[in-house]
Amino acid sequence: MNLPNKLTVLRVLLVPVFIALFYYGQYFLANAVFVAASLTDMLDGKIARSRNLITNFGKLMDPLADKILTTSAFVCFVAESVMPAWMLIVILAREFAVTGLRGVAAAEGKVIAADMTGKIKTVLQMAAIIVILAALAIPGFNYAWAVWFAGRGVLWAAVAMTIISGVQYLWKGREFLDMK
Repeated sequence: MNLPNKLTVLRVLLVPVFIALFYYGQYFLANAVFVAASLTDMLDGKIARSRNLITNFGKLMDPLADKILTTSAFVCFVAESVMPAWMLIVILAREFAVTGLRGVAAAEGKVIAADMTGKIKTVLQMAAIIVILAALAIPGFNYAWAVWFAGRGVLWAAVAMTIISGVQYLWKGREFLDMK
């Protein structure tokens, strides 16, 4: 297994560590683990492209690892009433729709590649999680409220970009939807 794929697997393996830390109220450590896992996303892609180490495993698992990581954090947020459930449902609906569309395209030998709106969506989702975890990690209410509202703003932006990118992927892949 090459280095980019190992980093992708590491990202998935960090998810249970993140969840455990979150549920034990260790928000600072949970955030550190989440940041480390998020950085592996950026790093594995750069290494794979620069060293020509792009594999089918990486093409499948890299975006899946991102979805597992971010969705796990959002589920934790919903369970602890940090995030409304409808936001998670919007995020999950987009992910299922795009993944299903890509599966249909792949069955026809076509690839619907990631585009900039999907990448921006992922960055905004990760940023929202990091900022909200930072707010949870601040003891007391002194400055936590400012970080909290900043995190909520980024979360709203992430949900908006989730919708925009989902619509864009569906439009791009409409030929595979066969909705005649």
